[in-house]
Amino acid sequence: MPSSKKFIIDFDSTFTQVEALDVLGEISLKDDPEKSEKLQAIKHITDLGMDGSLNFRESLERRLAILQASKPQIEELITALKQKVSKSFQRNKEFLEENAEDIIIISNGFRDFIVPIVSDYGIRPENVFANEFIYDESGKIKDFDRENILSKNGGKPETIKRLNLGGDVYVIGDGYTDYEIKAFGMANKFYAFTENVARPKVTSKADHVAPSLDEILYINKMNKKFSYPKSRINVLLLENVHPIGVELMKHEGYNVEVISSALNEDELAEKIKNVSILGIRSKTNVTKKVLENANRLISIGAFCIGTNQIDLETCTEKGIAVFNAPFSNTRSVVEMAIAEIIFLMRNFQDKSLGMHQGKWDKSASGSFEIRGKKLGIVGYGNIGAQLSVLAENMGMDVYYYDVIEKLALGNATKLDSLEELLRTCDVVSLHVDGRKDNKNLIDAEKMALMKKGSYLVNLSRGHIVDIKALKDALESGQIAGTAVDVFPHEPKNNDEPFVSELIGMRNTILTPHIGGSTLEAQQNIARFVPGKIMEYINTGNTYNSVNFPNIQLPFLRDAHRLIHVHHNEPGVLAKINQCLANYNINIVGQYLKTNEKIGYVITDIDKAYSPEVIDVMKAIPGTIRFRVLY
Repeated sequence: MPSSKKFIIDFDSTFTQVEALDVLGEISLKDDPEKSEKLQAIKHITDLGMDGSLNFRESLERRLAILQASKPQIEELITALKQKVSKSFQRNKEFLEENAEDIIIISNGFRDFIVPIVSDYGIRPENVFANEFIYDESGKIKDFDRENILSKNGGKPETIKRLNLGGDVYVIGDGYTDYEIKAFGMANKFYAFTENVARPKVTSKADHVAPSLDEILYINKMNKKFSYPKSRINVLLLENVHPIGVELMKHEGYNVEVISSALNEDELAEKIKNVSILGIRSKTNVTKKVLENANRLISIGAFCIGTNQIDLETCTEKGIAVFNAPFSNTRSVVEMAIAEIIFLMRNFQDKSLGMHQGKWDKSASGSFEIRGKKLGIVGYGNIGAQLSVLAENMGMDVYYYDVIEKLALGNATKLDSLEELLRTCDVVSLHVDGRKDNKNLIDAEKMALMKKGSYLVNLSRGHIVDIKALKDALESGQIAGTAVDVFPHEPKNNDEPFVSELIGMRNTILTPHIGGSTLEAQQNIARFVPGKIMEYINTGNTYNSVNFPNIQLPFLRDAHRLIHVHHNEPGVLAKINQCLANYNINIVGQYLKTNEKIGYVITDIDKAYSPEVIDVMKAIPGTIRFRVLY
């Protein structure tokens, strides 16, 4: 950073995530019977002072009177505050250390606790301007230095004026007193820092609203630690993604928008234009039209197992990495399948409905144990295989069919055709994917092959089963009962009505696509998918991506990482390396993997290089997407 630029940084709620006196209150009042009321009063006084509604000196006097703190408690406060340094300041510690000469901390707080905190980040004690406590003989805080300019109204601009700083002066803070430095003509720009708290009266006065220090360094072209501010990465999460997933994205520093329902094609095509990361579940269709409008989209997270609602081919062509949660809700779906098989074979659905209508139908007719019955599993993936194990443990004879060769678990028997499975089994459970070829996989012809009086369970995809044919088979008695969790046409949200020909059918369990809707499954998915996306954004790792070549990369150390996505054409790697050679750039490590559509090259290089090489690499023929990580 040139010496002509000075950064004036506030402490409370800027350098740290919290107001120090609020934390001191938690410490000094911990045994006070009126602790909660007093803490609330301190916070209220703080907020009034920070947004300019209360005279600062009065705010300070009133808070200290409530606190009744002592010197040993200041030591406790320092320990607590060291754990509360703002995330973006922690990330940019190297920048603060390297430019300590030009960084000034100015605060209406107190040097007693500020200096020990900022010194850990290389900031010089002589560059810290703040108030000071006055203690009595027993170490209790009895007052503050009332001669200190910063204990008075307008203290911050007056302090900067006396420093007589040369060059450009930029102020970073969250309070009205920080804005006053600019208002009094003592600074070129005021950045309203909103990483920890946003005060409308302050942000309305700002030259720039900065959700992180990364943002400020980026727009001033001083970022050395991170290649792009995370606050500029817009995330759109649809369909009630679990709050854990939302919080993980927010904690990472992304700008997150949440919409509870799915969006139709036109709505999403409009909404997607400035989105970098899209999170969906099963009802949102990410079509070619949507993707044509997704100029900033880096990655899509499917917070579910299936990805058939996403145009993966177009995603790949546009260099958009897609991640899903192939294992996270497996157990939940399997337990539901087991429960529904038992319910169907005992006719619990109709018995329970009759009881609610006042009918007492005590009978064993049409009621069977599942032990010894033949279960046919169509699709022997993660869910089908685990269902196989649990069903066998409950005494069922398990048969399965899959178009891909799969190893049988336990005593399960692999059958050579779907038709053979349908003729053989008493219960058929569907666990195939949603590819178009599987539409009406179980139609009238297939149902006619099933044993008369058998049962059908569909927890996979709605278009797999011909619903009209299923209704006819139920009415004729060909199928004795069915459980359906997925439908060809589903409501976009809980406010839309559900319509189906199966409503009112006997021994028919209808559920609203909740196979994976357990607390455990949703929490697992909400952790897994954001983790994969953030790993991709931060390191370039594509392990577990649905459509990208899978590469698991080492941690980036003392290097910059060049990520190059290109059409799978001969010679691209050679062109990349020739480009690097032309600029005398040393390669620290290089990784390449391809699929039938794209090539994915990751090159780690020494930090010192000409920025021109970036433009040259972007211009290599066949390039789909290029970015730099550091």
